Amino acid sequence: MTGMTIRVLLADDQSTLRAAYRMILDSQPDIEVVAETADGTAAVAEARRLRPDVCLLDIRMPGTDGLEATRLLAGPDVAQPLKVVIATTFDLDEYVHGALTNGACGFVLKDCSPALLIEAVRAAAVGDSLISPSVTVRLLRHMAGLPTRRPAAPLPFEPLTPREQDVVAMVAKGLTNDEVATALHVTLSTVKTHLANSQRKLGARNRVEVAARAWQHGLA
Repeated sequence: MTGMTIRVLLADDQSTLRAAYRMILDSQPDIEVVAETADGTAAVAEARRLRPDVCLLDIRMPGTDGLEATRLLAGPDVAQPLKVVIATTFDLDEYVHGALTNGACGFVLKDCSPALLIEAVRAAAVGDSLISPSVTVRLLRHMAGLPTRRPAAPLPFEPLTPREQDVVAMVAKGLTNDEVATALHVTLSTVKTHLANSQRKLGARNRVEVAARAWQHGLA
């Protein structure tokens, strides 16, 4: 997104939170809040009309809730999906799982730092994903529906190279691309290349699905 402005739509039924989000995001030179709504039904309509780069949605809203709004904007059946980040007070497995299954590419808690909120929006804008660190590993295990360890089984996809396996395993543990690059002593572009190749082989839409498949198939 270098040289471009990330256009953001906010949806939350609490006006004070919307004002706080707007202040945080608009303070960044590369982010602009282009719309805000107080309910999910209006959020879906405005998002379809404006097609912002990122939709920042609450879960519990009047009308259409955030999970259904996410499905309508970013779900598997959407021809031209938008990027959705969920921001919620509730750290519940079913909410996180539901949001990501419905196509969200980020999940943060409302008490997260402004820096994490900004990072989640920027990550979503470039097709990356960010989940609050407090829920990352627990979430991915929950998504796979598996215990921490499981017997090895044939992988239903093109085998990953040893280095791709290293990258996928670290992503599954919640590391960012920068942290993976530091740990493996490689460049950021190298990590992105390995992750893109892994995503293609795993048939995943984003890094969250890469991580979920890693847990599911014992790669984490």
